[in-house]
Amino acid sequence: MSDLIPKHGGYRNLKSFQISRLIYDVTVRFCNQYIDKFSRTKDQMVQAARSGVQNIAEGSQAAATSKKTEIKLTQVARASLEELKLDYEDYLRHRELPQFPPKHPALIRFKDRRCKTLKEVQVWVAEEHQRSKHKSKNNSDNFNKLDRHNHPSSVSVSAGQCQSISSCQPFLLASHCHLHAWLQTLLFLY
Repeated sequence: MSDLIPKHGGYRNLKSFQISRLIYDVTVRFCNQYIDKFSRTKDQMVQAARSGVQNIAEGSQAAATSKKTEIKLTQVARASLEELKLDYEDYLRHRELPQFPPKHPALIRFKDRRCKTLKEVQVWVAEEHQRSKHKSKNNSDNFNKLDRHNHPSSVSVSAGQCQSISSCQPFLLASHCHLHAWLQTLLFLY
């Protein structure tokens, strides 16, 4: 009987599933904090992230009977995550925030951490916030003069509310520059 139906369904061990699930968790939190709850964009971003996770799982399960279906569902997952990536890039562009290159020091530190959970990503963001605060104390005159297209060695973080987002509510992460760290993290995961 085991020769008839090959092993399948081990998607929880797949790196693609684990990273997609982390992207989904971070996206849900991001959208809840920074995107208007009545916005179509929020629904599309959350559904694109969910689709990435679900299609990897479904494709893995389908592998037992159809490699073609497995490949198709994996491609749907990739396309969904690409759509989500474009939404995050649009968010940065619309707010005139730079997209860091993959070799940016903050993103290298993130990669070295190999975060597996939302909590681990939150810890990284908090550490970048502390790094930025320390840097601003030591460099307060030059820090405020940074051109937004320069790439400082840490993710720039300021205190207070975000004036570039329509709701301007106090954020759990303290500022829109924390948001920038989240966005850079998500783009880096791709």
